[in-house]
Amino acid sequence: MEHNSTFPIKQNELDMLRDEASGYLKSVQWTQGQRAKNKDKNAKDESILLYLSRANNGSSVAITSVSKTILALKKRLLPDSIAIPVLLNETLYAVQEGLTLGIWIKDNYYDASGLSNLHERKSALDNNGKREFESKMQTATAFQVFATAYKILFDLKDTVSDDLSVMKQKFAGIPEVSILSPLKGIACMLFYYDKYLGHPEMIQSDQDVVDFTVVYFEALLDEISLRRSTLEYTETIEDRTYKLEKSEFAISGWNNTFSDSAKSIEFNKIQFEQIVGNRDAKHFARRLTERMLSYDFEAKKNPFQELGGFMPVFMGYGIPGTGKSMLIAAIATRLKEHCDHLEIPFLFHPMPDTLISTFQGGSAEKMVAWMKPMQDPTKLIFAHIDDAENNLQERTAQGVSAGVKEVIGVFLRYTEGAYAVNYGNSAIGLFTNLPEMLDKAVISRVQGRFKIDGARTEHDFLDQDHLWWRKLDKTMPDFVNMKNPDNYQYLKDQGLAKNMGDILNSVEKPSEERVLEAYDKAEKLHKTNSHQFFATLYKEIQKIFPFFSSRDVRNIQSAISLRLTDFDLEQHWFDNPEIYFKQPYQTKFNMLQELMKQNMKGLNFSEIRRQEVVRYLDNVATIADTDFKRKVAARVSQLNIDLEARTQFNK
Repeated sequence: MEHNSTFPIKQNELDMLRDEASGYLKSVQWTQGQRAKNKDKNAKDESILLYLSRANNGSSVAITSVSKTILALKKRLLPDSIAIPVLLNETLYAVQEGLTLGIWIKDNYYDASGLSNLHERKSALDNNGKREFESKMQTATAFQVFATAYKILFDLKDTVSDDLSVMKQKFAGIPEVSILSPLKGIACMLFYYDKYLGHPEMIQSDQDVVDFTVVYFEALLDEISLRRSTLEYTETIEDRTYKLEKSEFAISGWNNTFSDSAKSIEFNKIQFEQIVGNRDAKHFARRLTERMLSYDFEAKKNPFQELGGFMPVFMGYGIPGTGKSMLIAAIATRLKEHCDHLEIPFLFHPMPDTLISTFQGGSAEKMVAWMKPMQDPTKLIFAHIDDAENNLQERTAQGVSAGVKEVIGVFLRYTEGAYAVNYGNSAIGLFTNLPEMLDKAVISRVQGRFKIDGARTEHDFLDQDHLWWRKLDKTMPDFVNMKNPDNYQYLKDQGLAKNMGDILNSVEKPSEERVLEAYDKAEKLHKTNSHQFFATLYKEIQKIFPFFSSRDVRNIQSAISLRLTDFDLEQHWFDNPEIYFKQPYQTKFNMLQELMKQNMKGLNFSEIRRQEVVRYLDNVATIADTDFKRKVAARVSQLNIDLEARTQFNK
């Protein structure tokens, strides 16, 4: 569902609930369930689980005080000090604020879902009413526990250690989670939290207190997400976002941006100049990085989105061995270097190879987990799918696994659908040798495409060799005893182009036969500089390629916008970020508009439009025909082999 409305969480409303929250920290009572008591029989970590399951000391009701346990920890961790350790204090405060927010969220759900009303008439309810009451109570409790845990993770995210693996090893899970009523939910949650805190093996330092708290409440979030499918009456949770006043904190339905918060993957550093040929691809990649860097963290949007030069999904395609992996690394390198210079967080986020799962629903789950970080507005994100034809293969082809269909379903939903959020800070690149094998709906999401065709000219091949033998030349200066070219300076052609016009040969007519036919028909009826010409051309194309749709037209419009915004950002903006990058959104937008106007002076709109339309339609036809041509070529090759075999056999 789309989150269509935002509700403020006011600080003064939270102030009124804080006493109730700290009351729970002073004391709650909990009666352990039988199953939790028996957990020690097959325990992963005998000592801790045994300790947890026998925590009641034999009595049926246990009373727990988190604040007492924290004070006891203070004595153990800092015996000689009267001050409470900073991290211990911070953790206790985070838990108190989490509980306060959870209570507020629960109260809000009570009112929004009609549960308050049922509660007042509790004694007079019929069976259906009672069932609805109990069901809503469980949903209210689950959302309260979720919101509490989520807020605690938010408050501790900057203090927690990077590596939690040791703490996760020690942690033996939560024996039981109750969502029967809000009070039971809090009591059960705090009871086991307290028992872990009091266990001497768990906590050796005040940093451990923060780390354990994060691990515990992450586990609680996972537990709630496992139960979500059993909850009813969740509409008033899923249709809104709650935003905390004077804070970045917001809670949107059950969305969890902390689930295994994505970490950047290591990559080889490569400069564009080390890639031979591929002028089109290098130019596109450079523009992409400049546009992403223009993202405004305050406004959470990118001025290039308004100007029409931003492409959240793009595709690079070409035959094997032409430098796809190098290009991916070069985009990541350039973004990382600029981000470090501008002090911006950067996430390099490749799709994992192990995404397709054999379990039903497993691939969709993994794909959602991979797509989720792309909705984080606090960093620049470059995500790429290498060999995209493996995971996003045409769904109607024979033998396509259920896993691939799940992955495509999620990809489509998150790139343009109910869940699609793009702030202008992330881009997904599909890289493939076989674009014709990609699913049609996936291809229609691609707003920018470029060929990765490797070395193409004599100079390219000279440079490719030069990059190889110059290493030998460095170590043994006279060993490479060969003549250099007369009138070419090595790597001169590998620099970056000024604009697309430098790269693209002016396109006169479509090169694909069927597109040319449609083009000629439209040209007989209208001049190519009239709007009518394009409408007629699209209609003709649709007769030939029924899958050609409004989305393709939008993609063509994006490509034209890309040409209109095809200008360099001034070099001194990079050297001195205050001039542009650190400016407020509106200032950035105005500066870019000025550059765009200057850039347009030398351009001819109708000509650029014609060229981009021809280029796009040729591309559509190539992709549609390649599959057929490949099958024909394979058949011809087989017949040739049969013929030759027969000839040799007859001899």
